[in-house]
Amino acid sequence: MAENTITGLVPEIYEALDIVSRELTGMIPSATMNASANTAQVGQAIRVDVEPVGNVSNIAPAMVVPDPTGQTSGFTDIIITKSRAAEFGFNGEDQLGLNSGAGYASVRASKIAQAIRAVTNEVEADLCGLSSTFSRAFGTAGTAPFGTANDYTDASNVLRILKDNGAPLQDNQLVINTAAGVNLLGKQAAVADAGSDSILRQGVLLDINGMPIRESAQVVNHVAGGANAAYTSSAAGFAAGSTVIALITGAGTVLAGDVISFAGDTNKYVVASALAGGNVTIAAPGLKQALPAAAKAMTLTAASAHNMAFNRSAIVLAARAPARPSEGDMAADVIVITDPRSGLSMEFSMYKGYRKVRYEVALAWGVKNIKPEHTALLLG
Repeated sequence: MAENTITGLVPEIYEALDIVSRELTGMIPSATMNASANTAQVGQAIRVDVEPVGNVSNIAPAMVVPDPTGQTSGFTDIIITKSRAAEFGFNGEDQLGLNSGAGYASVRASKIAQAIRAVTNEVEADLCGLSSTFSRAFGTAGTAPFGTANDYTDASNVLRILKDNGAPLQDNQLVINTAAGVNLLGKQAAVADAGSDSILRQGVLLDINGMPIRESAQVVNHVAGGANAAYTSSAAGFAAGSTVIALITGAGTVLAGDVISFAGDTNKYVVASALAGGNVTIAAPGLKQALPAAAKAMTLTAASAHNMAFNRSAIVLAARAPARPSEGDMAADVIVITDPRSGLSMEFSMYKGYRKVRYEVALAWGVKNIKPEHTALLLG
């Protein structure tokens, strides 16, 4: 009977998705979905090749072909870290009582929609949490971007960071919080003219020079560490490209995700790992200009929203249905349905017990910033 299978619930599920409150999910459709997730178990690494900068050498004519310069290929690992299920159940008495009121079928569909919402929000939050791994930042802490009418320089400046870091010119993304979205919608006249069907169906507010802008409810509001104003770089000096900077004097904490700058350098760098052993580590590609062999005061940016600009290829979401034994398990019915709001595909299962039934919406996933150079923060 259709009533006893999830397949028969598909129309109810999609109808309920249009009614249940949903948070904005701009990161999921902006990230790269890694198809290799289907071959990896929870905790197992999916290895991604990362190649070094190409060799360039002088041409010296000769009758013997010169040996190519050796290179060491690098890699980064993406790991399926979570296997989660949003679940609920009913017994026969529950169903009987609901049918005398709101209706069992209606309540069940709404609970499934709320389960989709919960899983989707958790994936979105994990993707937004990658902001602490980004390279550099632009903007003013505590001030939402796009606050000046018909001024898109906030977006163009963060796009400039991606370009300067060597990111591809195609498929760059910008995901902002709703505070920035208010300014974009209310103060930027071009947004009203950008609402074509092709843009709106992808949840895109505006496309600036090939960089679609979406909103997310999970953009991180980063609380800065407790470093005081006395920290300086050491007098050793640090070349452009350095990622580990020795700090002297000062006190307090510098945390991963903090945004720092040094006197004489207008660039804002994202801290990749917390201050330890007197050293602070910033994300690749490191310093854009050298720090001289003299102590330079470090400034810690105040608490701020971390709106995220990145090339799609840099942010990877590896997601799949949780694995089942090859012999099968006790699920009476299983189906995969794609959430139309986020584009995320999740597995629905129904388990029949003794006068009771359990439903669950399940997903296994992991996230990774595999190319910090191709990511940047727009502060707000």
